[in-house]
Amino acid sequence: MYMNADDPGAGLRCLVTGATGYIGGRLVPELLDAGHRVRCLARSPERLRDHPWAGDTEVVRGDVTDASSVADALRDIDVAYYLVHALGSGKDFERTDREAARVFGEQARAAGVRRIVYLGGLAPAEVPERELSPHLRSRAEVGRILLASGVPTTVLRAAVILGSGSVSFEMLRYLTERLPVMVTPSWVHTRIQPVAVRDVLRVLVGSARMPADVNRAFDIGGPDVLTYREMMVRYAAVARLPRRLIVSVPMLSPGLSSHWVGLVTPVPAAIARPLTESLRHEVVCHERDIVRYVPDPPGHPIGFDEAVRLALRRVREAKVTTRWSSASVPGAPSDPLPTDPDWAGGSLYTDEREQPVEASCAALWRVIEGIGGENGWYSFPLAWAVRGWLDRLVGGVGLRRGRRDAARLRVGDSLDFWRVEEIQPGRLLRLRAEMRLPGLAWLEMYVDADGDGRTRYRQRALFHPRGLLGQAYWWSVSPFHAVVFGGMARNIARAAAASPVGHGGDRAPLG
Repeated sequence: MYMNADDPGAGLRCLVTGATGYIGGRLVPELLDAGHRVRCLARSPERLRDHPWAGDTEVVRGDVTDASSVADALRDIDVAYYLVHALGSGKDFERTDREAARVFGEQARAAGVRRIVYLGGLAPAEVPERELSPHLRSRAEVGRILLASGVPTTVLRAAVILGSGSVSFEMLRYLTERLPVMVTPSWVHTRIQPVAVRDVLRVLVGSARMPADVNRAFDIGGPDVLTYREMMVRYAAVARLPRRLIVSVPMLSPGLSSHWVGLVTPVPAAIARPLTESLRHEVVCHERDIVRYVPDPPGHPIGFDEAVRLALRRVREAKVTTRWSSASVPGAPSDPLPTDPDWAGGSLYTDEREQPVEASCAALWRVIEGIGGENGWYSFPLAWAVRGWLDRLVGGVGLRRGRRDAARLRVGDSLDFWRVEEIQPGRLLRLRAEMRLPGLAWLEMYVDADGDGRTRYRQRALFHPRGLLGQAYWWSVSPFHAVVFGGMARNIARAAAASPVGHGGDRAPLG
């Protein structure tokens, strides 16, 4: 039975869209800690399966552009959090955002939802909307649509969000750490009011209980107003890096800037471009009316230096709960691996390898689950590096997304240019490729035991080509499979045998 929403001491019934994303994945446990009940709307519910809070929530399948699934998800809901956008999904992303917001607002009103809470972007008040970047313009339009939906709505407008794993923090971190001398675009002199992710989450949770007559937008930000150049200088100081030399030039366009960011940081150009376009505008709070409804506790809002310290500590302790890459990469394939061995969807090419392992199953699983990121791919390093560079050149994610956690994976995690599609602790890891390919690709790694109880490693690469180009791609790279995939199988087996627990017997699976 649901709690009574009219009782101030009782929890509310909350719907969270975008729970697979950076903010949504962090908001859910905060709402649960505040005593609310949470339902998540996700296109791929299985991607939430391994989150530590998954068992305490209800997860329903649906898409914000599908009125029927939105209506089902909003049934009996008090507060609906709208944390999705179509940024980077193509040239029509503004139209997609517009239609999704309209559907969500209409269905929320029909379901009797008491409040919508939307996290948008902070835009300069003095700049006409038509002159804003497409990213900021779309965020502003979505906010207007929800405010006009007939459901009391809170629109929270934030600029740069600082937190471990946020795209803004990762951009700042990698640019500052990797470039002691920088030739930068002119937008490094734009004033910005960053906000710590902890304050964003605090305000999101607090907004659930706003009075029914509140239907407006609020600017949210931290106590510091800085240029991007000052942010890099202060980041270097907090991270105890040598002082950076930063020289700005006027000729770097947003397009060139995005490729520059994509070259230096893990953020692909397709995501960097709308962010760098937005940095052309000064984004500073014009009011702090939010404190009338969600008062600041002692120590809040968190300042820039402290936000960076907190984020760096999370990174160094490998306690990053969500990352910017938690959300699916725009345009990346999302089709699950066909389960029918005689799949009728067309050609399905495979490369299969098997290797005996002089180690326990537990030791082999430890190596498999730790693959990628700083640990590498146990294969011809140059080949993987070149493949990553080529992917970046055509606008893909490349190899530099790394891992959320150095030792453990969960369904939905990004892993360099792969996404974890399935994980069965101690037995199977299946990765789906998110690199730019003329088809769909998967990589499976298995832990097996033969009839005599000896450990065996099995590996399977699969490719479903798209058209003639896909066929040509497979046959052009297949001669290198013996080096890349064969070497991977042998080296994974060797790494397991060389590990400290290699011959320690079959311990519990390291899930």
